[in-house]
Amino acid sequence: MPGQKLNVVVTRRLPDVVETRLSELFNVTLRDDDAPMTRDALVEAVKTADVLVPTITDKIDATLLASAGPQLKLIANFGAGVDHIDVDSARQRAILVSNTPGVVTEDTADMTLALMLAVTRRMPEGLREMQSGTWGGWSPTAFLGGRLGGRRLGILGMGRIGQAVARRAKAFGMQVHYHNRKRLRPEVEDALEATYWESLDQMVARMDIVSINCPHTPSTFHLMNARRLKLMKPNAVIVNTSRGEVIDENAMTRMLRAGELAGAGLDVYENGTDVNPRLRELKNVVLLPHMGSSTVEGRVEMGEKVIINIKTFADGHRPPDQVFPSML
Repeated sequence: MPGQKLNVVVTRRLPDVVETRLSELFNVTLRDDDAPMTRDALVEAVKTADVLVPTITDKIDATLLASAGPQLKLIANFGAGVDHIDVDSARQRAILVSNTPGVVTEDTADMTLALMLAVTRRMPEGLREMQSGTWGGWSPTAFLGGRLGGRRLGILGMGRIGQAVARRAKAFGMQVHYHNRKRLRPEVEDALEATYWESLDQMVARMDIVSINCPHTPSTFHLMNARRLKLMKPNAVIVNTSRGEVIDENAMTRMLRAGELAGAGLDVYENGTDVNPRLRELKNVVLLPHMGSSTVEGRVEMGEKVIINIKTFADGHRPPDQVFPSML
């Protein structure tokens, strides 16, 4: 659509610098408050927008797309994950979908290591002790955790984020293992000093820490189900900064409560904000509010990618970060 200012609807508040640039380039409709759009508001948005900029909190399914006007030609997602968008239905309606890959890699990998440390070194327990004012002083046996160095880390999903986690784990002296849909090239494995496991069952049974770094797809739903969780060692820890649906949360909760798992560090949950209340009660669990990618730098870079995708589309070309069903 060269030479034409596109009507762009943004579903959530974005960093000021991103909103300012969007306003300079397009006829943009921004949000006044930072709350998810209602379903009715989304329906109205797809009826009028040339470009929709949703986030993970928006469900862009076939029913919603069926109500879209013929002018909607691009869904420029603010985020890398697109499991909330029915990409197949969009394609059938000649609507392109783009995302923002690579932006959250380093930030999410940082948070993954932070959760490993928080669980294994019992940081939340120490924090609660200090905040309550009940700390009685140092003791040789107080808050004993375990070191990361020498532990076996099993990474489930060795894409950009999985590899970034592996680089950090290597620096901490951990032994890196991984399971992936496709094995990495030998030179990448060598650089990461990573051992490939074709069998996920065999890998999780031998790991001290399992890190979930794969996307949520139909094939990864409950990939860590009750049977597979029971293969893990009782002193093992599980960390998830990817998608909550990959783990059977109820089964994991039961095992944590029964002492069949040593701990968990979670930034994502199977049912979104509806977190299993029994998880909140456990001292050996660290829960974060989906903040793995929450850095100022990351959010601005994400917005810049959205702008590039829309601008490229406006100039008559395919967005550089177009998502195809075969990629999912």
